[in-house]
Amino acid sequence: MEELGTWRKEIDRIDEEILRLLNERLGIAQKIGELKKASGLEIHVPEREREIFERLMKLNKELYGGKFPEEALFHIYREIISACLAVEKPLRVAYLGPKATFTHQAALEYFGFSVHYLPVSTIRDVFNEVDLCRADYGVVPVENTIEGVVNYTLDMFLEYDLKIVGEVVIPIRLHLLSNLPSLESVKRIYSHRHALAQCRTWIDKNLPKVQIVETESTARACEIVLELEDSAAIASEVASYTYHLNILAENIQESPNNFTRFLIVGNRNMRRTGKDKTSLILAVRNQPGDLYKTLESFYLYGVNLTKIESRPSKKKAWDYVFFVDLDGHMEDENVKMALDKLTKENRIIKILGSYPKALFEEG
Repeated sequence: MEELGTWRKEIDRIDEEILRLLNERLGIAQKIGELKKASGLEIHVPEREREIFERLMKLNKELYGGKFPEEALFHIYREIISACLAVEKPLRVAYLGPKATFTHQAALEYFGFSVHYLPVSTIRDVFNEVDLCRADYGVVPVENTIEGVVNYTLDMFLEYDLKIVGEVVIPIRLHLLSNLPSLESVKRIYSHRHALAQCRTWIDKNLPKVQIVETESTARACEIVLELEDSAAIASEVASYTYHLNILAENIQESPNNFTRFLIVGNRNMRRTGKDKTSLILAVRNQPGDLYKTLESFYLYGVNLTKIESRPSKKKAWDYVFFVDLDGHMEDENVKMALDKLTKENRIIKILGSYPKALFEEG
């Protein structure tokens, strides 16, 4: 016990030193914020944040053999940076609400807890808040590995001139949440129909006699269950601590490969980081082989296309545009040459943004 006490004192000493350094870092961040404001520079610089994350993860591997878990290290520094940024300039972030949805979780993953969040009712509202500068950034879902693309999000890029400034990919992990201490007392399960469908096998096996009730969102399911003593909700981990509900069962979804990609939209272009992705809209002529000729430009300059999705242009019947994701930044030489070639051929191109790839592309 004497040896245990010695080690605990050492832990206390280290914690006090960490606390001192955190406050020192906060003070320096405040001075940096003042210098940025005086010079008219952008307060929030996501590219710089990315450099910090990657540098620390590299040091963790090189100096300590990656002993400290990588994702835990990211989340610790996500919150440190978020708190330091808050003293420079509190960010306003709009997202597709309500709170405790997966979009809310994605926003927390990207920006941390020390920002002002604005939950809104529709994807259009997210774009509108950022477009009118009532929010600095917006967070919207764009595709899911099981259900495919969110067409409404793509359509908004045809109407608004906002830029994609980042992305985040999160795993869709569903849990059974309740006020109850155990499964035995659960009589009803509430959730959104998609969540219920993804957990049907688990429900049939573990709670075959419960009543299933559909709600407009997983968050609404949690709100209902808060008032009941015999029910549970299927929702995210964020919902569990947002609504102070017990997790009765973890990861009850059928597919282990269910991920959703979210886009961060803003009003400016991102600098090149060396690990970038570019999204754009292409309009092709209604002529035989024109799409082939358009895509050939990327092939000629060795540009890797990671996604291509067609959507109606909404200008006339049977007229389509193509949403394209490609590896690289628009300032990369090969990407620039491919786009220049298309421009010279009078192709209509709308660049939606070049931005850092998701740090954890599989959640």
